[in-house]
Amino acid sequence: MTNSNTVYIAAIARTPIGSFGGSLASFTAVELGSLAVKGALKKVDIKPEQVDEIYFGNVLSAGLGQNPARQVALGAGLPQTTISTTVNKVCASSMKAVMLAAQTIQTGQADIVIAGGAESMTNVPYYLPKMRFGAKYGHQEVIDGVQKDGLTDVYNNYSMGVAADETADEHGVSREDQDDYAIQSYKRAQHATETGLFKNEIVPVVVPGARGKPDTIVSTDDEVANLNEAKLRAMRPAFKPNGGT
Repeated sequence: MTNSNTVYIAAIARTPIGSFGGSLASFTAVELGSLAVKGALKKVDIKPEQVDEIYFGNVLSAGLGQNPARQVALGAGLPQTTISTTVNKVCASSMKAVMLAAQTIQTGQADIVIAGGAESMTNVPYYLPKMRFGAKYGHQEVIDGVQKDGLTDVYNNYSMGVAADETADEHGVSREDQDDYAIQSYKRAQHATETGLFKNEIVPVVVPGARGKPDTIVSTDDEVANLNEAKLRAMRPAFKPNGGT
């Protein structure tokens, strides 16, 4: 492609990364996405009405309502004229959203585009697939939405963790290699948190207090402080019991 427009990143923002059932459990993916978009807009001299389009990644959309990207946009104060597209490309959803945003600007279809993504596995519902027309008699199946739509390879009908084990085997990545990498990642995240490297990108989230208790401000990632190196190395394989990593 020739004569394409140059693309610039004007601002970035994110909420803290929660954990399963953790500090941000009371917020839907849409609500978290809106908070992040608001935070990004505050960093630059851009009015909400100047945003032409938004691409937002979201995989586990069950129960969120129609077009989560549009809900994120309106929740962040963007006008109803903002074109809103939800992207589901599994783990690559938000990256694809960024690519689409860049391409939209490069081709001259828009001047200002927001790209991002949001998930809340904590709030993904369970499914009752046989209940549409009522249960006639006997036990009914309940399906975990996280497992069904997020963590199961639909072609081989096995956990994505098994796919990771197979990939590790194929490329000679040992359990020890993976433990080392995970521990290094934890320690880097701890260092970044302690030295304030994440401070400028994190939008603090105010969690309303329950039953008269004061509100809580969450401004750091949930999982970072939970490293127990010895326990991590001693954990049994989660997916393939024999030879799994």
